[in-house]
Amino acid sequence: MVKCPVTFRTLALCALFALYCSASTAHARDEYRLSLPLDITLSVTALAASGLGTYLYNQMEIKDPADLRAKKDFLPWDRRVLGTYSETAQTMSHIGSALAIAPLAIGGIAWYTGASNGTEFGTFTLMFVQSILFQNGINLATRALEVWPRPYVYSQSEKGKNAAENAKGEAYGSFFSGHASAAFTVAVFTSEWFDYIYPNSANTSLVRALAFSLAGFESVLRVAAGKHYPTDILVGALVGTGVSY
Repeated sequence: MVKCPVTFRTLALCALFALYCSASTAHARDEYRLSLPLDITLSVTALAASGLGTYLYNQMEIKDPADLRAKKDFLPWDRRVLGTYSETAQTMSHIGSALAIAPLAIGGIAWYTGASNGTEFGTFTLMFVQSILFQNGINLATRALEVWPRPYVYSQSEKGKNAAENAKGEAYGSFFSGHASAAFTVAVFTSEWFDYIYPNSANTSLVRALAFSLAGFESVLRVAAGKHYPTDILVGALVGTGVSY
C-alpha cells in the first residue's frame, strides 16, 4: 500500500474543515427546514468528507517500537495515562456507543405521540446524519496525521503489552477521540431536539445535563481503556459540540 505523505494528509484535513465551514454556514440560513438543493449538496459533501477521512485513516501503517514518540514529549497531563490499558473500560465504551440512537428515539417517540411530525423527524434526522458524517471525516483525517500513538501502545502489563504488539496502524494516531466527538455530537442533538419539540418543558435542563454527562462518561471510559489521552477527549468534545451546533 502506498502511503499518503503527511503534507497531502494535512492539506486534505484543511480541505475538510473548509468544506464543513462553507456547508454549515449555508445551512444556518435555512435552519430546521429541508431544502432539496442545499441538503443534497450538504449530504454529498458530508459523505465525501467521511469517505476521504476513512481513506486517509486506512493508509496508516504499523510503526517500529523504536520510532515511538518519546514519553517526555507528551503533554504533562497526558503522560499520566501512558501505558494504561483496560479491556473492561473498552467494552463499556463500545456498549455506550449504542446511546447514539438517543436523538432518534426522542424524535420518534414525539412523532408517535403527536408532539412532532414526520417532516420535523426527517429534517432533524438528516441534519444529525450530516453532522455525524462530518465529524467522522474530520476525526479520521486528523488521526491519520499520526500526532501521537494511543496510550496502550506503551503498556508493559501482560494484556496491554500483548495488545500493543498486535496493534494495527490506527493505534498510532490517537489524536483526537472519535468516540468523544461522536458522543458530544449526539449530546447536542439530543438536548436541542428535545428543546425544539418541548420548548416549555421543565425537563429540558435535566435532559441536557444527562446527555452531556453520558457523553463525558463515554469519553472518560476511552481514557480508562488506554485508547486516548485527556487532550484527545477534550478536543473531541469541542469538535463534536462545534460541528453539531
